[in-house]
This record gives sequence, structure tokens and C-alpha cells, in this order.
Amino acid sequence: MEHAVVGREELFMAIEGGKAKSYTVADIEALPEGERAELIDGEMFMMATPTLTHQDLLMQMSVDIGLYIREHRGKCKVLPAPFAVYIKNDERNYVEPDISVICNPDRLDEKGCHGAPDWAVEILSPSSRYMDRVRKLALYEAAGVREYWIVDPQQKSVTVYNFERKSEPVQYNFSEKVKAGIYEDFYIDFSTY
Repeated sequence: MEHAVVGREELFMAIEGGKAKSYTVADIEALPEGERAELIDGEMFMMATPTLTHQDLLMQMSVDIGLYIREHRGKCKVLPAPFAVYIKNDERNYVEPDISVICNPDRLDEKGCHGAPDWAVEILSPSSRYMDRVRKLALYEAAGVREYWIVDPQQKSVTVYNFERKSEPVQYNFSEKVKAGIYEDFYIDFSTY
């Protein structure tokens, strides 16, 4: 998902007492219809409209994951963006991963996911590279996401972080099948996309 530091000074970059304003989930919920943003430690980031390539990857991956879960009568749910994830279940952190896989139904309600998803996927765009590779990487690991994938359509690569196993990240290219660590026998074949 594309991100940009919020642009409207009067609303988003207000200075209070010499410090940048800290935002909460209430500020996200008060955004005008159609505007989307994420919060990381109280800092708000607006989300731009995704590209065709981004949406195509998002849909294909979501369908593949969903079919696997259905065929194996799994209890997990695959939820593509926009879907609210109150990642630390607090008022200062709110994200919308491109794909969230949540295996604990107690974390879900009509508003979204309260706590970390088991598996989060972000599809890079030029404006989201730093956000997804640095800010969200740290947030997802700290919040307890078991596995995090960064899909880079420009480089035709997938970087897999398996936080649960505390292993080094592994990078694949789109000609390879990529194994989902939260499942024993599920691979996504990016060569078919």
C-alpha cells in the first residue's frame, strides 16, 4: 500500500507545544469518507490509491491463501486490505496490511483484528518501501506477528521474515515457490502470477 507522511498541516502535522501531534485511533476513525491512514506509535501516514499491479498481486495471493485454508478446513481467515488491524491493541497503532491471516477468532470482530495477525503481507510500491521494510518490519516483529512477507513487484522478489522461528530473512524471486511458514505444506508459486 502506498504511504506518504500526512500533508494537511492543520489536521495532520499540527504542532503542539513544539512537538508534532501524536494521533490516536480516534483520529483515524474521524478521517473523511474515502481517506485512509495508518498509525505507528502515534504518527499518522496517509495511504495512496494502489496500482493495478499491486491489486492484481493482492487478489491472486488472497485467493490462493483462501483456497488453501478452505481445502484444509483451516480455522484461519485471510483478509485483504482495507481491513483494520489494531496491531498492539492500543490507541497509537493501527495498520491495514495488504493481506492479514488471522488464526485466532477471538481477535476478530466487526471492527477488525485486535492484536497481531499470524501472517502479514505487504506489497511494495515506490512510496511504501521505507515504511514496509523498516517501520512496519519493526512494528510487526514487536507486536507478535509470526510471519511477515514483503512482496516487491519492481524487483520481482519476496522477502520472508519468520519471527516465530527467529530465523534470518530469506529472499526469493518470482520464479520460485515460496513456502508459508505458518503452514506445513503451503507454497505460493509466484511464477504463475
